[in-house]
Amino acid sequence: MSWLDKLDRKFGRWGIPNLMLYIVITIAAVFIGDVLFSVQGMSLSGYLALFTQAAVHGQFWRFVTFIFVPPTTSIISLFFFLYFYYFLGSTLENVWGTFRFNLYYLVGLIGAVIAAFFTGFGTSTYLNLSLFLAFAFLFPDHEILLFFFFPIKMKYLAYVDWILFAVQLIFGDWSTKAAIIASLINFFLFFGGDLIRFVKNQKKYGAQRRNFRREMKNNQNRYW
Repeated sequence: MSWLDKLDRKFGRWGIPNLMLYIVITIAAVFIGDVLFSVQGMSLSGYLALFTQAAVHGQFWRFVTFIFVPPTTSIISLFFFLYFYYFLGSTLENVWGTFRFNLYYLVGLIGAVIAAFFTGFGTSTYLNLSLFLAFAFLFPDHEILLFFFFPIKMKYLAYVDWILFAVQLIFGDWSTKAAIIASLINFFLFFGGDLIRFVKNQKKYGAQRRNFRREMKNNQNRYW
């Protein structure tokens, strides 16, 4: 029994069903609030965003509410963003179960908060990307329509994301590197064992293929 199974059996009753639905609805509500407050020159998102200096000096709610800040000011872009991430989150919850999905999101949120202490500002960008990477890892051949016209498999989009992460880790400053690593803790915590086994299997199969080709070559030399 894995550590996730043990946690699920012990704390599973505390899981929040349909968590992603609540998050998506709240983001939409904050977007509407921003539109209404903008008439008075105010921003609801500004009271929810994670500014570490403000958070550590009493505005503790920012350590959680930053996940509800809309990622865009375009209502059309927001609609597709909310639909896409609701699809990802609800699918992961159906596959893992409520508690495991809650735990994955919670660890990702904690990672994003840790990253904020390096950058001074918290963002849910990498947290959302961790949902995408988890989905792509579990369903690599699932196709979506890129720009609504071009079908593309999730694994190829994930490859692009990993390349971008690698570039940022190599060329970014230390705060950027720390932010990326901290924000992806949940992915490596959940899939690290699978990734290690995959690498080991690839090495094993590679060695078997090399031995097979070597034997074939030796047999050909023997007959000729």
